[in-house]
Amino acid sequence: MSAEDLEQYESKLELDLYREYKDVVGIFTYAVETERRFYLCNAVDLKVRTEGGDVYYEVSMGDAWVWDMYRPARFVKSAKVLTFRDVSIEEIAHSDLQVPDDEG
Repeated sequence: MSAEDLEQYESKLELDLYREYKDVVGIFTYAVETERRFYLCNAVDLKVRTEGGDVYYEVSMGDAWVWDMYRPARFVKSAKVLTFRDVSIEEIAHSDLQVPDDEG
């Protein structure tokens, strides 16, 4: 496989992932971003933990979708992330996602 073939393959995977995201974003309540992944989920719990003077975050998610183009199954029942980095949690405003009607 040439470098160009690999680049085309990865571009196709990324485009397919973006299309899937557009199809599923409307069924989720929260968008969660960590330094390694982006998730959509319907339940999220963030806990700040300390251990030996270090602070880290424990993020638990339920009914989640994972943005990862190499993952064969992106829908997961639950996911837990432990990180020392920032975590962003946003509630998705579904009214912003609706396409305006052509008649209005």
